[in-house]
Amino acid sequence: MPNTKPADSRPRYKRVILKLSGEVLRGGKSGDPIDADTLFHVCSQVKEIHALGVQVGVVIGGGNIFRGLNGEKRGVDRTTGDYMGMLATVINGLAIMDCLEKLGVSTRVQSAIPMNQIAEPFILRRAVRHMEKGRVVIFVAGTGNPYFSTDTTAALRASEMHADIIMKATKVDGIYDKDPKKHADAVKYDQLTFIDALKQRLNVMDSTAFSLCMDNNVPILVFDLNDEHSIRKAIVGEKIGTLVKN
Repeated sequence: MPNTKPADSRPRYKRVILKLSGEVLRGGKSGDPIDADTLFHVCSQVKEIHALGVQVGVVIGGGNIFRGLNGEKRGVDRTTGDYMGMLATVINGLAIMDCLEKLGVSTRVQSAIPMNQIAEPFILRRAVRHMEKGRVVIFVAGTGNPYFSTDTTAALRASEMHADIIMKATKVDGIYDKDPKKHADAVKYDQLTFIDALKQRLNVMDSTAFSLCMDNNVPILVFDLNDEHSIRKAIVGEKIGTLVKN
């Protein structure tokens, strides 16, 4: 029989790290830190690319529950606040795990801080093996160290696992030369080099994460998660978001 599978369904990437901020889970109308409809929307998109045979690792932030830098403004010590933020990522990771498994996607949660009752410890070879067996791996608790963001976690895990790309899902449809919410004449970039992004001081990721990606040649795709089927579109190579690479 002839192959009737549409050409645009073939994934361009074999292994990806999907970086989600905690804020993407916050409900628009409900205002809940983890909105059920938003969570389902996110996990449905992960299921879509998993069904294409893509190996998926998810790094989730905790800003919808607690952000270390904000805690410092409230009088919480920075180190303590960062650990509180790491624990918030664990809550988000478990929520994503539960939703994905209800959608029939085999999932594992790996934590950079040991908590054996609820998550596996992060072990690189085990994480790679899970992905090779078709399981989505959710990385929580950041790097396990204060003063490092979950952007840095995504860059680190992508470098360690030789991921093809970091897909950074945001609430903006790419990278602009200035804030598009404040400036009507803001110009969106379709593609950038790491050097150009540095020269123009564009806020792609924090400096530590960005340097890791640049040094290890890990491209970053910044795109809008709210766009319908946006992750699948990015995976199959449709023109979406902004690509940053060497």
